[in-house]
This record gives sequence, structure tokens and C-alpha cells, in this order.
Amino acid sequence: MVPNTIRVAFGILGNAASMLLYAAPILTFRRVIRKGTVEEFSCVPYILALFNCLLYTWYGLPVVSSGWENMTVSTINGLGILLEITFISIYVWFAPREKKRFALQLVLPVLTLFGLTVFFSSFMVHTHRMRKVFVGSVGLVASISMYSSPMVAAKQVIMTKSVEFMPFYLSLFSFLSSALWMIYGLLGRDLFIASPNFIGVPMGILQLVLYCIYRRSDGAAGKLHGSDQENGLKAVVAMHPQEIAGVKPEVAEGQK
Repeated sequence: MVPNTIRVAFGILGNAASMLLYAAPILTFRRVIRKGTVEEFSCVPYILALFNCLLYTWYGLPVVSSGWENMTVSTINGLGILLEITFISIYVWFAPREKKRFALQLVLPVLTLFGLTVFFSSFMVHTHRMRKVFVGSVGLVASISMYSSPMVAAKQVIMTKSVEFMPFYLSLFSFLSSALWMIYGLLGRDLFIASPNFIGVPMGILQLVLYCIYRRSDGAAGKLHGSDQENGLKAVVAMHPQEIAGVKPEVAEGQK
């Protein structure tokens, strides 16, 4: 009983950290709406985040998991689905024709793949254990693919010797989210939740180390705490939806 209580506590903390990551793009789309254009921002991080949220919401439901053992995974990723759909809809509304087409061409296969995953796990696999293996494996691939996002931001910091594109608080919450969901997965002996965060934690540490190294080289370093929200419009943060239990949520915008 005590270990399960501790695991639930880490799940709740992971929800809180992931929620902060999921909310970050709100500033991006406030700017998009204000200017009436998506500028150089990419839709790819949001579509990948949507796929991740869909998979891990399904993974946490009783159809796949045993009972409500992963309820906290479903709750945060369910919220992530609503936010990502909102972000993508705004993006498509304000994007030029070519970018609209590109976004829709990405969304269709994502929804198709998710639909196939739901179908096969519901009707072709008949035990919770095998359903978790099947859905978790698909979710694991989707989550790991999202961890290329922080590397884009890290590369930008190294090249420009500036932390403008990697705000401190987003990097911090990315690390905290990954660490909390990793512990949650390990406590429940669920490697499909813990494994993506084995990558997410080092990536979060890397971002924080780079921030400490290059913040003094940034002429605007003294203003970062006051302008982190605006800078966050350009950041790519991997949000673990567990992030996404994995879902890390996400997402350096404009660097794709």
C-alpha cells in the first residue's frame, strides 16, 4: 500500500510538471493570433505531441492497463490532447496554404496510426499484459522520436553562444517532468513509462548545463527572467506527457 501511495504521489507531481510544459505554447499562439500569422514556427512538435498524448492516454485506460493503475498517465495526456488539438487548429487557421497542406498531411497518418493501434489492441490482443506491450511499444517509439527537439535547441545555443532559444524555466520543468515520470515508471515496474525518460533526464540536464555555461555570454542574460515567456515562443521543449508519461510534451518552436 505504501509503495503504491508513493507512486501515485509521483504521478501527481509529474502531472503538475507536465502541465507547465503543455501550457508553454499558449504564449506562442497568443502571438500567432495577435499577428495573424504563424511566421517561421513549425507544426511538427505539436503533431508529434498529439500522437504521444493519444497513445499514452489510451495506454493508461483500463482497456490496456490493469484497472486504473495508470490513471495519472491518462489524466495529463487527456489534457494534452485538448491543448494540442487547440494549438494545431489555430496553426492551421493562420498558416498559409502550403503550411496548411503540410500540417494536414502529417495529422492524417498520425490519426490513422493511432486508430490502428486502438483497433489491434482492442480486438486482436486479448490480455492486459500483451496490450500494454503492444501499445507501450508504439508509444515508446513515438516518445523517443520527440527527444530530438531539445537537441535542436541545444545546437542553437552552442552555435550562437546564447540561451535566447532555451529559457531556463522550460528546461527546468522539462528535467523535472522527465525525472518524476521516470521514478513513477520504475516504482510501478513499467518500463514503457520509465524508458523514454532515461533519455529525457540526461537531455534535461544537458539543457541546464548549457544554460549555466552560456547564460553569461548572452548579452540579454540579465533580462531573461523577465522575458522567458516571450523567448519561450521559440523554444523546443520535450514534454514528457507522462508527457506524456512521455509525453514531454514538448517543443522548440521555430527551429524546425
